[in-house]
Amino acid sequence: MENPKKIIIDFDNRIEKSRTQIYFTPGPSQLYHTYQMHLQTAMNKHLGSINHRSNVFREIYEYTDTQLRLLLNIPSTHSIFFASSATEIWERILLNIVEQNSFHFVNGAFSKKFFNFSTQLKKKPSCVLMEDGKGFDMANIDIPTDNELICTTQNETSTGVQLPSEDLYLLKNRYPNQLLCTDLVSIAPYSEIDYNLVDCTFFSVQKAFGMPPGLGVLIVNNDCIEKSKGLNAKGINIGAHNTFEAFQSNYFRFETPSTPNIVAIYILGKIAADYNSIGIQQIRKEIKAKATDLYAFANTSEFFKPFVVESKYQSDTIVVLDSKVDSAAVISYLSKQGCTIGSGYGVQKNNQLRIANFPATSPQEMSHLIELLSSYKFP
Repeated sequence: MENPKKIIIDFDNRIEKSRTQIYFTPGPSQLYHTYQMHLQTAMNKHLGSINHRSNVFREIYEYTDTQLRLLLNIPSTHSIFFASSATEIWERILLNIVEQNSFHFVNGAFSKKFFNFSTQLKKKPSCVLMEDGKGFDMANIDIPTDNELICTTQNETSTGVQLPSEDLYLLKNRYPNQLLCTDLVSIAPYSEIDYNLVDCTFFSVQKAFGMPPGLGVLIVNNDCIEKSKGLNAKGINIGAHNTFEAFQSNYFRFETPSTPNIVAIYILGKIAADYNSIGIQQIRKEIKAKATDLYAFANTSEFFKPFVVESKYQSDTIVVLDSKVDSAAVISYLSKQGCTIGSGYGVQKNNQLRIANFPATSPQEMSHLIELLSSYKFP
């Protein structure tokens, strides 16, 4: 057996090295620069020990709710719930909204998992399957009339395909009697969707909100709540925990059905307030400028090319590049220079690079990364 003391020393050395890195990883990603300050405040206030039925927690929930509404322009028709992750939220949505039929737009690993969840929950999902890296021709896609929920992913994290908001609105206008859901995991708060035209959205905090994983945010309107109540009244299984009705009845008091990640909810509210103090339009402008620089580099590079060819579908927050050299070699080189990026997803692991472009990384840091990629010497 290896010397336990050596294992501890090696572990400490790896941890120390990780502190020197800038993380352009698709998630978990770079922590926002105010995170540590807010965490220390939460510890000083002993927020990890407070009761989730206390007035202190109710004030935290209400504060975070208010800041998110301001940041994302969420109308009063929608409620904001907290879960453990976006993965859990997939299941909550399908259980609470779908009796039998859901329709899924699949163009990558995560939109496919959403579809697979519906199958595993014994629903009867159907889908339109698009080749990785491609968008959808919404005007020529027909959704069955008996479908209950349209499931979309506005930003497919595995492939870097971004779904224009106008495509979502087209869907809602064509199918006004079907509930529309979109996954915002790797695009919130950059997304500018009109919540009046989208019934259900969700995201997790370990990407563009610059926090560690462990908190999912679910945003639903009253139509989703009523659909869940209707399914429950019919004896349909909507789950035994964190049902929409349980979420909603607690939400009226700014409480949760069970003990949530209180510290994360507090910090999310504080980081949302930080974003609001900067201004969401300024944040979006900066992200767009960084993405433009990264794509401009890739379009002229001899060795790296954008995986998503059509510009209208190119993600501004997850940029995926095809690489002419094994991605592990590039990632290793960048890591030695203090920058950590992601590899391709799944079968593309060795052929692609995934670069997150979130608020936590500055224009100067993105420029530095581009310079390193430009100077990389191929073997």
